[in-house]
Amino acid sequence: MPADEELFRALLHLEARAGALKSGEARRKAAITRVKLWEYLREQADVHQAKAIEDARAANAEWAELVPALAVNTPSAAYNKATRLRAAALTDLSHGDRPVRRTPEAVLEVERQAALRAAEERRAQEHAARRHGLVAPVAQRLIEHRAGLDDDGEVTFWLDQIAAVLPSCKTPTQLVSVETYVEAVVRELRKVERATAHPAASTADAQLAYAAAADLVAR
Repeated sequence: MPADEELFRALLHLEARAGALKSGEARRKAAITRVKLWEYLREQADVHQAKAIEDARAANAEWAELVPALAVNTPSAAYNKATRLRAAALTDLSHGDRPVRRTPEAVLEVERQAALRAAEERRAQEHAARRHGLVAPVAQRLIEHRAGLDDDGEVTFWLDQIAAVLPSCKTPTQLVSVETYVEAVVRELRKVERATAHPAASTADAQLAYAAAADLVAR
């Protein structure tokens, strides 16, 4: 797709010369294509106008000041039109990512749902960060005292995963992964104990690290 200003000039050019096409079929297809491209430009204009309104409101412009700019008669009509314009930048995830209906009610509902999703995501990230504050020290102790933990192959595998992720653990996915790996270490150590009838940790420090991990997993 060319730049919007280039497309605008191209469409004006094609409109002025539409009659130059000799074939009726060619004129029909060309006109339909122009309709699609004008629709695309109109949607882009809506997005930019909505952003301009947002900037005006952020600069303390009253709805009454936007009445003539939006070609409406009342502040409430300006508000409603501004709300409808925001639909151009939204999609309705609850309806298969379809464009939002251009009604104030539909736009406000989609924005409300988006705000709820964003709040839920923030809570999940905050929870993961808090949990990581508990998990990271426990995971670090397992790594530091891994020599004292019974190695059945699986234990080493999961400890290697912790060692690979823990030093640069920042993203929510990485935070969750570290806890998952700690749980796997505990699970495998318990399997070793059941299979051998002996403690899985052979040193005092390793026993404390294992106990702290088992306590964390139980929470």
